[in-house]
Amino acid sequence: MDPFFLVGSLVCAVSAVLCIGAALVRQPPNDITILSVAAVELFLLAYTVAAGIRQLTGEPVLGEAWEFWGYLLTALLVPVGTFWWSILERTRWSNFVLAAAGLTVFVMLFRMEQIWDGVAGL
Repeated sequence: MDPFFLVGSLVCAVSAVLCIGAALVRQPPNDITILSVAAVELFLLAYTVAAGIRQLTGEPVLGEAWEFWGYLLTALLVPVGTFWWSILERTRWSNFVLAAAGLTVFVMLFRMEQIWDGVAGL
C-alpha cells in the first residue's frame, strides 16, 4: 500500500468528518471546514508532484497513464469547486458539499492507486 494513499485517506477522512459534524450542528461553513478542504487540495498538489517525480524517475503507471492523470486532474478540481460553492452559499448545507469533496477525493485516490498498480477496473 502506497504511503501517499494512506496519508490521503486520513486527510480526506478528517476533512469529511469535520464538515459533516459542522453540518449536523447546523453551522455554516467556517474556517475549520474550509481549511480542512484546503488540506485535501494541498495534499493533492503534493501527490501530483510526487506522482510526476515517480513517473519521471522510471516508476511506470502499470494501468493506463492517461486514466491516472485524468483522475488526478479531476480530483484537483473537486475541492476548488466545493470551496466556491461554500463561499457563495453560506448555509449549513454547504458543509455537506464540503464533506463530499473529502469522500469523492478518497474514492478517486483509491482508483488512482488501482491504476498505478495495474489492478483491473472496478
